[in-house]
Parts: sequence; C-alpha cells; structure tokens
Amino acid sequence: MPKTIAQKGSKKLLNAWAFYDWANSVYTLTIASSIFPIFYSALFATEDELVNAFGFDMKPTVLIEIVTAFTFLVVAISSPILSGIADYVGNKKVFMKFFCYLGSVGCIGLYWFDLDVIHTSLIFYFMGLLGYWGSLVFYNSYLPDIAFEEQQDRISAKGFSLGYFGSVLLLILNLAMVMYPEWFGFDIGTTDESHNLAKFEAMKISFITVGLWWMIFSQYTFAILPKGVSSGHKVTKDVLLNGFKELKGVWGQLQENLGLKRYLEAFFVFSMAVQTIMLIAVYFGEKEIAWADNDEKTQGLIVSILVIQLVAILGAVLTSRASDKFGNIKTLIVVNAIWMCLCFYAYFMKTPTEFYIAAGFVGLVMGGVQALARSTYSKFLPETEDSTSYFSFYDVAEKIGIVIGMIIFAIVDSYYNMRYAILFLFVFFLIGIVLLLRVPKEETNSSTS
Repeated sequence: MPKTIAQKGSKKLLNAWAFYDWANSVYTLTIASSIFPIFYSALFATEDELVNAFGFDMKPTVLIEIVTAFTFLVVAISSPILSGIADYVGNKKVFMKFFCYLGSVGCIGLYWFDLDVIHTSLIFYFMGLLGYWGSLVFYNSYLPDIAFEEQQDRISAKGFSLGYFGSVLLLILNLAMVMYPEWFGFDIGTTDESHNLAKFEAMKISFITVGLWWMIFSQYTFAILPKGVSSGHKVTKDVLLNGFKELKGVWGQLQENLGLKRYLEAFFVFSMAVQTIMLIAVYFGEKEIAWADNDEKTQGLIVSILVIQLVAILGAVLTSRASDKFGNIKTLIVVNAIWMCLCFYAYFMKTPTEFYIAAGFVGLVMGGVQALARSTYSKFLPETEDSTSYFSFYDVAEKIGIVIGMIIFAIVDSYYNMRYAILFLFVFFLIGIVLLLRVPKEETNSSTS
C-alpha cells in the first residue's frame, strides 16, 4: 500500500515536526553547555598547561574559543546557501538528515576526544556544532510547510517545550552517571584516582548517549515529515547565490528604514556579548571559581546549568510582561543594564555561592532577551511577504556577532585571563544601550517604544 502523507496542519505532522526539538536539544545542554566543557577542562593537568594545535601553543580555553568561532563563521557563510537550496529544490529532508547524522556522529566521536589526537578530536567537536546549526536551517524552514500561520506560534512553542524537557531529562541521567558511576556499573576502585577515571569514562559515555538520543529520536520526525515542497529545480550556481542576493536586497532596504537599521545595529552589539557569555559560562566557572574539590566542581557546574534552564522560564515570562507594560526597547535597555552588572560582578566572584547567584541572574535575563530581541525585530519589519529574507539576515547577523565576540574574548583571554575577557564584554552591553537609545520612537509601534 502507498504511504499515507500527513496533511499540512494535521496533529500528526505538527507533533512529528516539534518532536525534532526533543531529539536535538540534548546537544545544546550536554555538549555545548555542561558536560563537554567540564570534560575538556579536566583533560589538562594544571591551569597553566598549554595545548599545541595548528602549530601554536595556546591556552585550552583559547583553542576551544577559536574553534567555536570558526564553526559559527562556517554556519554564517553556509546558512544563506543552505536556505537558498531549501527554498528552491524542495527536498529538505535529505539535507536535514545529513546535518542531523553529521552532528550525532560528531557527538559520538567525542568519546575518543584526546590531546594526543587533538586535531581529529576537534573535527568531531566541529561536526557536532555544525550538524546542530545546519539541521536547524532546514528544520525551521519546514514550519510554513507543515503549519498554517495561525498554528505556527503554538507548535513552535511546543517544540521548545519538548526540547527543554528532553534535554533536562538526559542531562539529569548524565549527571547521575558522572556523580555516581558505580550505579551504572563503572569500576570505581578503591582510590581517588580510580574513582576520577570512572567519572571521566562516564562523561565520555554521556557523549555517546547524546549522539544516539539525537539520531534515534529524530527517526520519528523523518518518518512523518514530507520531503518538502518540490519545485522541480536542480541546484545551479544561481541557486547557491540566491540566499546572498536576498541578503543584499535586505541590506539595501535597511537604508530606507531607519528604525530597523538602528535596532539591528544595537542587536548586533548586545547579542554578540550575550551569546559569547552563554558559550563560555561553564569554561569560566571551571577555571575561575574556587571549588572545594573535583566532585563539587562537576556537580556545581551542571546544577548551575539546570538552574539557568529553570530560571530562564520565569525570566521569559517576566520579560514578556515587562515589554507589554513598558515597551520592548525600554525593557531591552534594562536587560542590557543587568547584563552589564553581571559582567562586573563576574570579574570579582570567586566562590561557588557567588557563581550560583550569577547563574540565577543569567537565567533570568537569558530567558527573555533572545525571544524579546527577535520579536522586537519582527515589529520593525515593513509590511512584506518576504519575511524569510529578513529573518535570514537577522540569523546571519547573530552568527557573525558570535564569531566576533568569541574572537575578541579569545584575544583578551590569551593575553590576560577570562576575568578580564568577561569584564571587557561590559563595554558591548554599554554600547548596546547607547544604540537602543538611538532607535527613533516615532518609527516604532507603541509596543516597541
């Protein structure tokens, strides 16, 4: 019998699309934010130890910052090309599968991450990061294909919720593996060294669980999603350049929309700092906080990530209510001011308690700033049917901002330390506030002024 194709707007199709968030969000929480940064830092015997890679001796944190920046540069350059292919060719599922499997294999490959084969190890890290962001290009582009306009906000929120619960569930399991390896059959031995080796092995196994979780749970999504809205076109040189042509067109239109242009300038600056902090937070906590021992460090860092995730929900609600009452721009100015204070506070914090306090406030402002920044951008858009091009421009600007932020952070970190680097980000939030104050009120909606 021929396979029944789920109809646009059907519950089956919407749920299958949203379920991919359950599959892939484990990458951001376990690999990008918690266990891998702890594992990576544990590879080095002393805080002063340097790593040799690409012909240079550098701090371990500087190396991972540079590789992360390079990966986001690849994403920024390839996103317009991928978007052009997704819109033009129609067979999105092949591309989405490719990046999903690239990322999940990269996560599994982190099990063999070792300083003796640092370049191969970094390739696995690169594969995971590129696979995650590459698959999101096609995942997001499916939304208008599978949901009607009035369904899109609701199903997008459902995907976020599934991703949150799935990633937290696996992280709790991974945390239990690392903190109590004997519960899972690891040989903890009778010495501190053997116990640490068991915890180290548990971390490596957690990378495999992420890769398998991502690969296996995505199968439900792939089984239901259509190939895409086929256009019958083949990939040509013009198709590859379509995305860049669209970005160029948006850039030209920005010159005629002062409000949108000035808001984008502010967003580019403060988003650069926000995203950089989110990417380096655990590395900072591992290196700069005076933990009593390795057990307290591991548990404290992972618990901090869970605290950020939980508080972020409250932060998103509070930020949304504040924007309704005071306006988006005023709320963003206050949020940027809080980030400034956090940078200043982080420079001085040393104890685990101080780190937990910072994590709580990061969650509070992180939960709302990204959603509010994106919704504010949408309110500045002119009436157009081509909102995809504008949001593609927004996404590329965000990724380029991450590249610049990570490079600046790496430079300051290499010459001084991470405390000076995070204090330096204070400047970007200050500039962001100044630029937000320049956004013309008369050209905004009442909800954005």
